[in-house]
Amino acid sequence: MIKKIIAAILSLVMLTVVFTACGNSKTAVGSGSPSASQSAQTNTPKELKKFNVGYLPSTGHILYFIAQEKGYFKEEGLDTELFQFNNSGEGINAILAGKLDAGSFGTAPPLTFITKGNDLTIFGGQMAEGHAIITKPENAETFKDIKNFKGKTIATVRLATGDIVFRGGFTEAGIDWKKDMTINELESPAAVLEAVKKGSVDAGIVWTPFRKMAEDQGLVVVQYSGDVHGMSNHPCCRQVALTEKLKANPSDYEHFLAALIKAYKFYKTNQAESIDILSKYVKVDKAILEKETYGGHIASNPDPNREGVEKFWEFMNKIGYIKSDINIGDHINTTLYKNALDSVLQQYPDDEIFKQLKADFKE
Repeated sequence: MIKKIIAAILSLVMLTVVFTACGNSKTAVGSGSPSASQSAQTNTPKELKKFNVGYLPSTGHILYFIAQEKGYFKEEGLDTELFQFNNSGEGINAILAGKLDAGSFGTAPPLTFITKGNDLTIFGGQMAEGHAIITKPENAETFKDIKNFKGKTIATVRLATGDIVFRGGFTEAGIDWKKDMTINELESPAAVLEAVKKGSVDAGIVWTPFRKMAEDQGLVVVQYSGDVHGMSNHPCCRQVALTEKLKANPSDYEHFLAALIKAYKFYKTNQAESIDILSKYVKVDKAILEKETYGGHIASNPDPNREGVEKFWEFMNKIGYIKSDINIGDHINTTLYKNALDSVLQQYPDDEIFKQLKADFKE
């Protein structure tokens, strides 16, 4: 009996030692195997950093949607929430108010706000081209020649990238867009489309997916933004943030860009699922989304395209949309993208798509 009691006591002592050892976070360093605390950290998800992002309901913002739905933001340690806006001006104001950590609102809007003394920085890309002029079928032949817009009334969304590109196109065609034509600035591409349908304007400038939506509603695309002289593959929808936020939390923005880089690979290699994801955020027919995403005159890419942004800045000054001697290079950060791309390549050193992004960035 005594032997049984002693055995029981010894068992309790052994169990106590085992549980004490398992619960102790202070273990010897250099033992060659993970400590108990290290194992716990490996199995426990790290706390995610809150990160608010603004977007427009456009096919051109597909990298955001893929990164969110495929978990790339979380994989990079970000708890990202997406907020929709009707136009770029609204989105930039939300960034300036500190409500957004980042957003993608054209090329012209951040550049225009910078001329007004706002300290914004462009640090990544999202979309190229993607804008067009639409009109009624009976006007199509006339407006295929941009010189014939003189004396006409055009609807647009102020600060939209296409708005700037086509004003430049009018200027190069010898049309003074301030005097020789009427430009009505509306609040959204949907409003522009309706104005063209009703005949209250002769033509309108819209972006994706409203180009294809216009065609499906009986209108005609007569000019694509990339067709304007010197504007092939022009940048649109740059990643922008308050400069002070970028400087305070550069790691957050590198992780954000890394998620978009991973989303880019998915967009390039998983077309059907990418359209399924896009349809959750842009509520139009999938056939329209597919045409507007993969059908040409548009591309998505996370590269900041510094050269393209500087060229666009010069273009805006040239056509008289802005007048500024600011060195716009001071408001473009390419280091964050470089670091993000290097980080992704460390994970996937043999991936051809990521290697191509690196080569394009160097070029």
